[in-house]
Amino acid sequence: MRFIDAHIHLSDPDYSEKIDQIVDDARRSNVVSLVSNSMNYETSLLSLQLANQHKGLVYAALGIHPWNAPKLAQDEVKKTLDLIFQNAKNREKTIAIGEIGLDPQYAKGKQKRELQAKVFHEMLQAAEKLSLPIIVHSRWTVPKIMEILTSYNLTAVLWHWFSDPIELLHQIVERGHYISEGPPTVYSSRTQEIIRRVPLTSLLTETDGPINYYGPFKDKLTTPAFIPQVVKAIAEIKGIRENDVAEHILRNFTSLFKINL
Repeated sequence: MRFIDAHIHLSDPDYSEKIDQIVDDARRSNVVSLVSNSMNYETSLLSLQLANQHKGLVYAALGIHPWNAPKLAQDEVKKTLDLIFQNAKNREKTIAIGEIGLDPQYAKGKQKRELQAKVFHEMLQAAEKLSLPIIVHSRWTVPKIMEILTSYNLTAVLWHWFSDPIELLHQIVERGHYISEGPPTVYSSRTQEIIRRVPLTSLLTETDGPINYYGPFKDKLTTPAFIPQVVKAIAEIKGIRENDVAEHILRNFTSLFKINL
């Protein structure tokens, strides 16, 4: 079986001394693709560097995370957008704009919310112009983001670590978007309910490392080696063979990001 980690923050400072371990864990676990999601200009540069160093395994998603959007240096959005436009044609390295989105937790007050929204719109405009998929952070903002996305002609959308409202899942699926879930699939009843409701044809796996988890992953460094356990849990929830789950997710990944594995 071949596995996918569609959302990991390889360029996060917490991983800076552990990249070799992460890559080794991925290879040993037969995780054949990692998407290094970025959070600002600096991590976007590093994601590109890692994609270059580990061609065919690591791919870069470039962008500005909503937690950074309200506190950016004056020219950081422009620098990040320039970087995206400069590298968008190299689909062997750059396959998406991400992680982008909205999150009121990181934007207290009207001015910060407006800044966060402005950055999100600029990232969406770039994705539309470049025909790049987007990877969306949507905590507490799913209805608003769904409304915003109707104003853009986007090639593909991945809702990373979707959690709620479950009632909107069918609309996301009907729009042809994808959802990625990670280690909580193994132990969280909420995530397991989402897995039950999302068709396998709309599902991807992720770790969102370096974030830490509970259950069997408690006190462990988050690596792509967690993905086979996620796939096993999905198979049990859906009553499908693990191999079939892994193959579906692989096909979803290549279809979403338009790459060959």
